[in-house]
Amino acid sequence: MLKSSTCIAAALTALIATSAAADGELNLYSSRHYDTDERLYTDFEEATGITINRIEGKADELIARMEAEGANSPADVLLTVDTSRLARAKEAGILQAIDSATLDERIPANLQDADNQWFGFSQRARIIFYDKNDVANPPATYLDLAKPEYKGLVCIRSSTNTYNQTLLASIITHHGAEAAKDWAAGVVDNMAREPQGGDTDQLRGIVSGECEISVSNSYYYARALRKDVKGLSDAIDSVSVQFPSQEAEGAHMNLSGAGVAAHAPNKENAVKFLEYLAGEQAQVYFSNGNDEYPAVAGVPLAENVSALGEFKADEVNLSDVAKNIPEAQKIFNEVGWK
Repeated sequence: MLKSSTCIAAALTALIATSAAADGELNLYSSRHYDTDERLYTDFEEATGITINRIEGKADELIARMEAEGANSPADVLLTVDTSRLARAKEAGILQAIDSATLDERIPANLQDADNQWFGFSQRARIIFYDKNDVANPPATYLDLAKPEYKGLVCIRSSTNTYNQTLLASIITHHGAEAAKDWAAGVVDNMAREPQGGDTDQLRGIVSGECEISVSNSYYYARALRKDVKGLSDAIDSVSVQFPSQEAEGAHMNLSGAGVAAHAPNKENAVKFLEYLAGEQAQVYFSNGNDEYPAVAGVPLAENVSALGEFKADEVNLSDVAKNIPEAQKIFNEVGWK
């Protein structure tokens, strides 16, 4: 008879805890679900001789797990996607501040926590896509998405999606809560369908004709340029890219980042791993291996990522944006964004 997943997880935690104090170990809790990340881990192990033990799961589950484990947690590093989750981890008290000249030097100040509890290592631009055959004047800014002229044309994900929560939080940061609420209500009025699916599904909506405008993270489109994505790659030429707010704050950037666990048994190795993620080799990988934008300036982009074009990125401090995430969720609820 098979053991339950709970029993297996408990046994794995006990196993990692037993080895956690040993030199040359790193216990990584990761919610990045990309098979290509395997290269990140093997390169680090080969470069340092440090063995990575991994527990993978959804971000909220890992955060709750670390909270429950408390001081006995074997976790050394939490690696996850989006500012909202990094902020949630900090608020839960499961991360710790670290001092690293390497991270301070290489990671831009706006992409790291004000208290040095988390650092961003890769980015995805949350941008507007549109059917170039049907839309002559696409929205030039995020706020334009709420204009009446786009009624019934917009596909966008649900309010529970962390990418949208952070986008709305950034609009609050730049334009205030009242303008953000008006925007959210306007987008709801302009939806071509109720929110459904992931970012790739928003792009597929353009191809299928369900909508003519969508909002998605850049790397879903870049991935469809690099390899076959069902329902998208074959018709990718009909989808055009609009980097929003280029005459204003710039395109909103979603973050993938990490922090050292509050009770890390291998803190020194944890800091080494974060510094490795900021290094040239890992930074190049984020673009070549996972279609993202590196956090470190000057790192060359993969050809398919570069094909999206040059743009102005929003350089707002993401620590400030994180403070507005609870307000963003409140606004979503008030305007009926499902």
